[in-house]
Amino acid sequence: MAPALMSPPLESANTPAQLTSSQLKEWQEDGYLIIPNALSPSTVQVLLQETHDMLASFPLEDHPMTKFSTGESTSHIGDDYFLTSGDKIRFFFEEDAFSPSGELTRPKKHAINKIGHYLHELSPAFKSATFTPLHRQIAHAIGFHDPRVLQSMVICKQPEIGGAVPPHQDSTFLYTNPPSAVGFWIALEDATVDNGCLSFAKGSHKRAPVTSRFIRKPEGGTGFEDVKDGQWPHHTEPEAPQENETYELGEVKAGTLILIHGNLLHKSEKNLSGKSRFIYTFHMIEGHADHQYDGRNWLQPPEDGFSRLFTT
Repeated sequence: MAPALMSPPLESANTPAQLTSSQLKEWQEDGYLIIPNALSPSTVQVLLQETHDMLASFPLEDHPMTKFSTGESTSHIGDDYFLTSGDKIRFFFEEDAFSPSGELTRPKKHAINKIGHYLHELSPAFKSATFTPLHRQIAHAIGFHDPRVLQSMVICKQPEIGGAVPPHQDSTFLYTNPPSAVGFWIALEDATVDNGCLSFAKGSHKRAPVTSRFIRKPEGGTGFEDVKDGQWPHHTEPEAPQENETYELGEVKAGTLILIHGNLLHKSEKNLSGKSRFIYTFHMIEGHADHQYDGRNWLQPPEDGFSRLFTT
């Protein structure tokens, strides 16, 4: 594995060096943008190998067996293992990987929901796949002044048990006032309707303000808090809300990048197939002083602050 890490992942030569005007228009109108071939096949294989090595080598002996729950429920995780993961690489289990008596029903490498949340700094392979010229150009093109990478994850979507993720907005979990979160979602395996690909409510970032945020509760643990009057990004012209959103499937090939606006409603279904759906995702927020990120957010910055995507 060491030799692979010595060769930084490179972007595919088939990927344009910058977003086109039509891509920018699509991003602004739809709230998401699919960019094929953002990572080369060799880069994808490096990241997959790194993922499989981590899944095989993490110890169970002192693991608290923390599960990751999706959706706005009171049972959402909030133990110390989760709350102190912002500058570490930690492993969170699928809820359906356990028997009623609490025993794992499958090998640990097939039981993990996600790995997070500091891959972009602690894993050389994922770091070099995060801080790329393309990602810096995208951040600049969509209007960021001081983009900060604040979390990164491999989401495994395991065969047969990979949990469904209900409609949500990333800005709920990575809250700034005004909203600024953007997700970079990269397929490491083909994502299909069978194994739980994403789907998007096109344009919902212009109809759906952020009305709740995921916080650390004063008494401990985590929960959701209402956001008074809802929040919109700067310079946003909201549209009338829609009673029932229509979701469009986002089936993509490995190596594809999907850019996701923090206010966009998106979801994925449970993976009932026999094939996993591994992806790498990182999120950035605006670090400029006019975007408030406070101590109530579940994720708190490391000692040196959130990572700068670029410095100028």
